[in-house]
Amino acid sequence: MKKIKKFIAKHGARKKLTPERSLEKAIRGIPRITNETVAEHREEVLGSARKYIYPLQHSPHRVIIVSAAITAAALITFFTYSLLALYRFQSSSTFIYRVAQVIPFPVAKAGSSYVSYESYLFELRHYIHYYQTQQKVDFKSDSGQRQLKEFRQQALDGVIQDAYVKRLAKEHKISVSNREVNDQVALIQAQNRLGDNPKAFSDVLKEFWGWSLDDFKRELRQQMLAQKVVATLDTKAQQRAKTVHDQLVAGADFGDLAMKNSDDHTTGPDGGRYGFAITRTNRDVPPAVLNEMFRLKAGETSDVINAGSSLEIVKVFETNGTEVQAGHIGFAFQPLSTYVDPVQKQSPAHKYIAP
Repeated sequence: MKKIKKFIAKHGARKKLTPERSLEKAIRGIPRITNETVAEHREEVLGSARKYIYPLQHSPHRVIIVSAAITAAALITFFTYSLLALYRFQSSSTFIYRVAQVIPFPVAKAGSSYVSYESYLFELRHYIHYYQTQQKVDFKSDSGQRQLKEFRQQALDGVIQDAYVKRLAKEHKISVSNREVNDQVALIQAQNRLGDNPKAFSDVLKEFWGWSLDDFKRELRQQMLAQKVVATLDTKAQQRAKTVHDQLVAGADFGDLAMKNSDDHTTGPDGGRYGFAITRTNRDVPPAVLNEMFRLKAGETSDVINAGSSLEIVKVFETNGTEVQAGHIGFAFQPLSTYVDPVQKQSPAHKYIAP
């Protein structure tokens, strides 16, 4: 007790601070801001904040630089992989095909025109699909590898030829309209050549060639363009067909003219007669010719018909609505190579792959 009293006497009792004294003590150390010192204090505050602001200002630039670097690296990797897959390993996978659909990598150059790698894969993949699904060819076997090599060469030669056909078509102002393509598709469907209804038609395309309807129209358009080019340039066949048609109009005998002029050496000697009843779904008669046959009445003769690979004149001898007995006089066109080869010789193709 004596010690406690002695301590209190020495140090004095701790006084209890009132709220006013506490506030006074808290602000005692704060510097006074006047008009003369306000600029100094403002700079002091801003200086303290800059160490937090500067990193925030620079971080978007760093993000942009890092993002650009990652994107560039990804693009370089992607293009390197694509180039190797296309030109070294010659992949025909679905992924690589999609890449070729987006990026116009060339597979060859035909004269002054580049041939897209996508067009080559389009042709090659339908060969592969058909022989894998319908013929059960194992392309991993030795024989399958040899067959695949042949398909690659056929596909490459085919798309190069298509490029020269397009060049000839452009020079002679020849084209195939959407309507012509759609009419041909409708004609094929009506004759039940690839299914008797739209769904069956699409199913056949997918099953046999791995095609959609648009893919089929694309292939059909190119075939029709080649046929139009030949039909336009083969003036001799046109003149022969016109001469015979004029003779028929003048009253000449159909059978006699068929024997003398028809390029079909099977039916020609028999006066052009097919020798069998023809139905609407007959696959031995070109669609355009078959369509015209069922428009004619017994005894009538058609105008000159462009059947694709030939010009045709047909005559119906008998009909009952579902079948016809008929004959034809055919004027074969020159092969497509007759017109493509000189152009290709003049402007040779350069291939970027060796199948």
